[in-house]
Amino acid sequence: MKRTKKHENKSNTPQDLTRRNFLTLGLGVLSGVAALEAFGTGLLFLRSRSVEGNFGSKMTAGGVENFPPGSVTEFIDGNYFLVRADDGGFMAVNRRCPHLGCTVNWVPEKERFFCPCHASSFDLYGNFENQPVPRALDMYPVSIQEDKVVVDTAQLQRRERFDPSQLVYK
Repeated sequence: MKRTKKHENKSNTPQDLTRRNFLTLGLGVLSGVAALEAFGTGLLFLRSRSVEGNFGSKMTAGGVENFPPGSVTEFIDGNYFLVRADDGGFMAVNRRCPHLGCTVNWVPEKERFFCPCHASSFDLYGNFENQPVPRALDMYPVSIQEDKVVVDTAQLQRRERFDPSQLVYK
């Protein structure tokens, strides 16, 4: 009778987890997570910003009746101030100073916009009043649609000075 030796099947035994294998596995997992985060961030950055109601699109500010003549209303999410002139005309001025890009503030008691970076001021219509600012506050196009004020924050318009033709009426 022939005797045969049983051979052990090495493929069924668990592999020893050495320190080197553990570090290699950990580095691979961390690299995969970092790649997924970078991919997700890239998608968020590249996605269209033209969703209705978000900055970079047409934003409905509200009904015409909500803005009394001579008022200034700040829209932080839209990055603009909606100005309603005494004669009823509308315009939207950018919240950024054209000099250094600082955020300007509306001070109702003085009826002026002020830049905190260099103490420059702007009148109700965004005209600059002192140096070092080189020009008026930029503006966004405004339209009136079905008694609603709509501001197109995708189209920032550079301007030198205020002109009455920049006001939009109902």
